[in-house]
Amino acid sequence: MRFTGKLFLWIMALVTAAFIAFGMWMLNFSFRRMMEQEREQAGQEIRMFQYFLEVGFQSGEEYGEVYALQKAIESMAINVDRTESNCIVLDGEGTCYSGQQQLGQLSAMVNVTEMIIRRDAAGDNNYIWQICRGEQGYELVSMCTSQLGEKAYYLLISRNIQRIYDSRTDTIRQYRIMLFVLLAVAAVCAWMLARYLTGPIRRLGWVTKRIAAGDLTRRSDYHRPDEVGELAESFNLMADRLVEQMREKEREAKRQEDFTAAFAHELKTPLTSIIGYAQMLDTMELGPEDHRMASHYIFAQGKRLEQLSHKLLELVSMEKQDFAVKPIKATVLAENLWNTMRPIWDSRQVQGSIRMEQAMLWGDSDLLLSLLYNLLDNATKAVGEKGQISLEGRRIRAGKRSAAPRDAEEGEWEEDNKGVVAGKWYGIRIRDNGRGIPQEEIDRITEPFYMVDKSRSRKEGGAGLGMSLCQRILQLHGGSWKMKSALGEGTEILIRLPLDFQGKSERPVKKTAEGK
Repeated sequence: MRFTGKLFLWIMALVTAAFIAFGMWMLNFSFRRMMEQEREQAGQEIRMFQYFLEVGFQSGEEYGEVYALQKAIESMAINVDRTESNCIVLDGEGTCYSGQQQLGQLSAMVNVTEMIIRRDAAGDNNYIWQICRGEQGYELVSMCTSQLGEKAYYLLISRNIQRIYDSRTDTIRQYRIMLFVLLAVAAVCAWMLARYLTGPIRRLGWVTKRIAAGDLTRRSDYHRPDEVGELAESFNLMADRLVEQMREKEREAKRQEDFTAAFAHELKTPLTSIIGYAQMLDTMELGPEDHRMASHYIFAQGKRLEQLSHKLLELVSMEKQDFAVKPIKATVLAENLWNTMRPIWDSRQVQGSIRMEQAMLWGDSDLLLSLLYNLLDNATKAVGEKGQISLEGRRIRAGKRSAAPRDAEEGEWEEDNKGVVAGKWYGIRIRDNGRGIPQEEIDRITEPFYMVDKSRSRKEGGAGLGMSLCQRILQLHGGSWKMKSALGEGTEILIRLPLDFQGKSERPVKKTAEGK
């Protein structure tokens, strides 16, 4: 059964139970009130008749007990005729002195002898009553005792109360009709209420089905401040998260597919050259010059495959291995970089400079050197001969631009680091005046095997993995970077490394998929 039907049935069950319970209580309360009024009236009558009987007996007592009793009964009978009650006078032996006919009718409904016994057992309680049913309906029989002379007499009064039961029957019949009408109205209202309360849940179910069918843009539009509203909001957040995860999985699958395709393509070119020149050496008679040229091409393409394999192994090993966090002097990094890059720059007549302010960095020195070497190597390839390359490192001293920087370069440095917490980061800026990178290509240069100028990169031995390695090394060290470039003007890369990475403790750091 659907939740709407269950809610409707529960509401109807509660409403029906409430109406029936309240109606039964009202009917019983009204019936008890009417019965109480009848008993009070019967009590008043029997006390009144008792008074007439005793007064009449006393007025004729001087003429004898028999005369006095007859006089008392006549006096009482005059007042009985004014009411609808029947009056019977008995003595303790069961002899009837008044109302013989009524006694016969009453004996068919109630045991008079038993009532006399009950009356005697009541003691000081001079008044008892009993309800019985006869041919004329229900009767209220009252009894009291009067001491006339030396003898006790019993006075019985019978009142017909059938009208009370008839009234209750009519009231119950009317209440049933009213109850059916009320339940019909309540059923309509309960169904509308159930539909209203479950409407947001139905709409949420419809949204769920649409999302399951592939419409990932559907969201719940219920925003009221209640439990269902909180559920709808949580559902929307969950859907957004799931959609984002699905899209991330799709992007990851696309990256893996692109990686596989690019890797296969990168292997194809050198392998084709190696196979072709090897076949020439095997099947053709070549002169010394041609033989040397074929061997050179085989060697060059083999070195390219070796470099590609090393890069891939380095990228994969960083995903699976731990590295030890150790203190590293920034000046030591600068010295190692200068010793490595100076011969390369001299051979290409590049004007290069490396200046790093003293600070204690934390991480793996080999990985940081690999990061900076890859960036400087890319810059060297980009500027060509007689270009200009600079690497500058310093502590970030201000989170916003100061009012009066010491020089234009420092003001520019502070502007680049605007919003960064001062004293916790070390900044490294690498500049060159090379070819530059198109703006639309900047976001893609960290993709494996992606190269802005593929022909030039292959000519220079590149495989398109350097920037991917750089990004991964930065992630492992908790750092970040941003890049600015313009075609024909050059490229600027700003790197930020934390100075308090991993709490400054020399211990292995587990690498995760997020690079933390």
